[in-house]
Amino acid sequence: MPRHFLTGTELSADELHGLIARAIEFEAAPLCSRALEGRHVALIFERPSTRTRLSFEAGVVELGGHPLIVRSDELQLARGESPRDTALVLSRHVHAIGLRTGAHATIEELAAHSAVPVINMLTEAHHPCQALADLMTMRQAFGALEGLKLAYVGDGNNVARSLALIGALAGVEVAIASPAGYELEPTAGAALTDDPAQAVAGAHAVYADVWVSMGDEATAAERRVALAPYRVDDALLDRAAPGAIALHCLPAHPGDEITAEVLYGPRQRIWDQAENRRHAQKALLELLVASTP
Repeated sequence: MPRHFLTGTELSADELHGLIARAIEFEAAPLCSRALEGRHVALIFERPSTRTRLSFEAGVVELGGHPLIVRSDELQLARGESPRDTALVLSRHVHAIGLRTGAHATIEELAAHSAVPVINMLTEAHHPCQALADLMTMRQAFGALEGLKLAYVGDGNNVARSLALIGALAGVEVAIASPAGYELEPTAGAALTDDPAQAVAGAHAVYADVWVSMGDEATAAERRVALAPYRVDDALLDRAAPGAIALHCLPAHPGDEITAEVLYGPRQRIWDQAENRRHAQKALLELLVASTP
């Protein structure tokens, strides 16, 4: 049976720490593995992407594989073919499948019928590949993950959920501050509050995400009003632990969820974080493909 990566909780704690250690090795020596030599990876994008597409495509090539980039309008999925039938066909041609889509049920159905590993490149419910890069960035900054605290401030969305789930698995304390109506559901391992100052107290990393995600455009004005007190600025960072870093999964909107001073300043690791998507995903691909008969 193939191993899938849909929420990140498919990994054990030991596997997660090993994966992050391997990602750091890939940063130092990008061409140290040819785990995908002679293999094809289908990367399906039903949602726009910059970092996910670039990092996966480059990562597959560095592992010796052949990335097959497919937009939704290039598949029969766009004309009503089921994820089940799509999985049954793709499994005959490729060795792994990445999907960036909307409803999480779509990737669950794809994985249920795929004979090769399926990787969640983003759904409305989870963004686990982003969380891998985030944890890698924190380990680079602080040397280890156990005992660290990460504070996420803003909309309790897919990124927040993945940080809560995968952060807990890694031994990281995760606190999430969101306004009423934007809260994450109670999630194992995460402390929930509506007070950003409380969330960032003692935090080693302070995390921001966009206020208006794909599909939220109709409510953009009211979202900005509700989320304005959750902007990551120098004053909020000052409430965190000494030496705390700012993180953001990008794209960023300076002046909304984060100030330009923080986004481009010396207290952030955001651009390292963006690069780390490639290294972390290479470690993931190596693990999943190697463990699939």
